[in-house]
Amino acid sequence: MKKKALAIAAAVCAVATMLGGCGSSSSSSSSASSNIITAYASEPQNPLIPGNTNETGGGKPGDLLFARLVSFDAKGNASNEVAESITPNDDATQYTIKIKDGWKFTDGTPVTAESFTKAWSYVANAKNAQKCSSFFSTIKGFTDLQDAKNLKGDEQLSGLKVVDDHTFTVDMSQPDATFPIKVGYLAFAPLPESFYKDPKAFGEAPVGNGPYKFSKWDHNKEIDLVKNPDYKGNDVPKNDGVTFKIYTDDKAAYADIQAGNLDVMESVPASATKTFQKDPKVQAYNKAGSVSQTFTIPSNLEHFQTNTEEGQLRRQAISMAINREQLTDKVLGGIATPATEFTSPLTPGYSSSLKGADNLKFNAAKAKELWAKADAISKYDGQLTFAYNADGGAKPIYDAIVNQLKNNLGIDAATNPMPTFQEFRDAVTNRQIKGAFRTGWQPDYPSAENYLFQLYASAAADGNGSNDGDYKNAEFDKLMDEAYAAKSTEDANKIYQQAQEILLNDLPAIPLYYSNANGVAATTVKGFEMNWQNLPVYEELTK
Repeated sequence: MKKKALAIAAAVCAVATMLGGCGSSSSSSSSASSNIITAYASEPQNPLIPGNTNETGGGKPGDLLFARLVSFDAKGNASNEVAESITPNDDATQYTIKIKDGWKFTDGTPVTAESFTKAWSYVANAKNAQKCSSFFSTIKGFTDLQDAKNLKGDEQLSGLKVVDDHTFTVDMSQPDATFPIKVGYLAFAPLPESFYKDPKAFGEAPVGNGPYKFSKWDHNKEIDLVKNPDYKGNDVPKNDGVTFKIYTDDKAAYADIQAGNLDVMESVPASATKTFQKDPKVQAYNKAGSVSQTFTIPSNLEHFQTNTEEGQLRRQAISMAINREQLTDKVLGGIATPATEFTSPLTPGYSSSLKGADNLKFNAAKAKELWAKADAISKYDGQLTFAYNADGGAKPIYDAIVNQLKNNLGIDAATNPMPTFQEFRDAVTNRQIKGAFRTGWQPDYPSAENYLFQLYASAAADGNGSNDGDYKNAEFDKLMDEAYAAKSTEDANKIYQQAQEILLNDLPAIPLYYSNANGVAATTVKGFEMNWQNLPVYEELTK
């Protein structure tokens, strides 16, 4: 849902969100106010509950509705927000957290230590089936809350202890030096008592403590947020509110920007990538970004299993048959950079020369050789399909990928578009896709592990996190544990690089390219910049 750009801590225990889609224009009553910012968005996959949000459709409004213990500035630097202090013991196995006095939810109730401990336990508890459960896996007692059949849903993480209204302690099941950064992710937001009385109703009209408060949600049309007058955190809005307008066609959104009917969008349709920076009707933004774009092949797909020689050979062959430079230059018009590993160029510890990086380089002859070796093990005559959401502007990319695989590898490949991002993500979540499918990662907090643990650790598989391909590798998991216990960011990054070399061999997902932070704003908008998550800094926008 969002994720990083600089570096602040070492470790591994991730969080993140798969990328969202685009949409078709809708009218907005709130846009009548000159101080309300209208922003491009997709319909959230789920109700707006922080711990059940792992995609940008829900993540963008969620981030503005809920303040966490720490917040991040535009460059990804962390500062205490609700937290007064987050103090580790010597080996990062226990943290003492003190929160500031005076914080309130928008229903007037106070934000207390228990607002955090109960919320975290709710998300971690398997009975509640929250998508972000695995984010809490390093807190003591997490494993005790994973047998949904024997739980009621209100059991608490044993590692969380409330000392008083403004203090609680967190005991870890293993060292986790990333924890003070990780708690800035949306899944770690506090929740008011009203949530537990009716979670379903809360998701339709959330009560938060962030810079904005919820106004209304007109499904498939818009989500209206207004400035929270009681907010006293780090990101006080300069505008009166943000209306997220739901689109199913990114070209329609771009046309609305040009016409002044939409204020900001954090992407550019394929048809405009070569022209948007010279378009006098928009303000253009295009700088190196942190979002990684991939496609995932389920790890248990017959002939493509990641734990077999045949499956690894086929994955490597497919990757080598893709000309990433052609995709980024010809299809994307230069607003992306070919991928060389599984994080991003803005990620601490990034390297373009890891062992196995050649598997991401175009080599049609080698690709055919590897595919033939796989066929010698077990002949494959099937069709490999590529699913994506048709409302997100991904069609040109996947049309090109399919054509490249046909021409460079000689296999039967086809696209499998699904109408909306919500339908597509539901199919991914329910494991209904029997071929490859579009994936991507927008960092949730500034740490290299954010791209690795949450997407590829066994603890995040089987619906417990964002490991949508259900990849499992014991050696990779072991390295993740070692990185958690690292004494410095530098030491942790070396371990992450070792872990990536496993991924570069197994290829649970195929890295394609890094999206630039690119987008446009109407010419009447002031303060337009994009942050470490490749998103507009909504609080800074005025017009």
